[in-house]
Amino acid sequence: MAATWIRSVLYNPAGAVLHCAMHVVIVGCGRVGSGLAMALQGGGHSVAIIDLNARAFRRLPDAFSGQRLVGSGFDRDDLEAAGAVGADALAAVTSGDNTNILTVRIARENYGIPRVVARIYDPRRAEIYQRLGIPTVATVPWTIDQVHRSLVPDRQSAEWVDATARLVLVEQRLPEGWAGRTLVEVEEEARIKLVAVVRAGNPRLDVRDLVGQEGDVLHIAATKDSLDLLAERLGHTHPVSAQERPR
Repeated sequence: MAATWIRSVLYNPAGAVLHCAMHVVIVGCGRVGSGLAMALQGGGHSVAIIDLNARAFRRLPDAFSGQRLVGSGFDRDDLEAAGAVGADALAAVTSGDNTNILTVRIARENYGIPRVVARIYDPRRAEIYQRLGIPTVATVPWTIDQVHRSLVPDRQSAEWVDATARLVLVEQRLPEGWAGRTLVEVEEEARIKLVAVVRAGNPRLDVRDLVGQEGDVLHIAATKDSLDLLAERLGHTHPVSAQERPR
């Protein structure tokens, strides 16, 4: 029989609503799945995690209070036992691309789960499924990009692109020459907006009066057609190339 899950609303002592606790199904109890399970549980959400191998659950600490189910992410009986009926979200993070894609398609098409994401190793597949509206996390491109950012810290890179592909969020280390300058000078009305600054590992949203310091990381929202202007304002010798622009 399928488990029945009821959303709960968390309140603070003053009676204000803090957030709605979700029920999340995770398929795959590897390092990603087990870590995600604990992060979600720590946020007050209920979690059910499925894996074909019972030994995989050894990665979960004793503090994990959610369900552990030996089974398959595309077996409906297993999904329903994990609370797929009425679930708020599902993440398929096994080591198999086909398994993950099939799982999220079943979750969305058969159970109407509103938030799904699939871990994909093949970047070509990830791009195809993104175009079909299936959110994916492509492991290899993400790793390459993170290493690239570390090796070439002045390179602009898009962290996020909206559905129109016209609005991007850019991460940029503070270039030489910007230390001591007011950071909002980078902005251009209606085209470029400084959203946040990470300084000494601490995110800052109070950016209006911040003066640049060495090591700052800027998070900038910009329209795609303003990336060359952004590069010029930050003092890059060469504007952002077509290859570096988000597609």
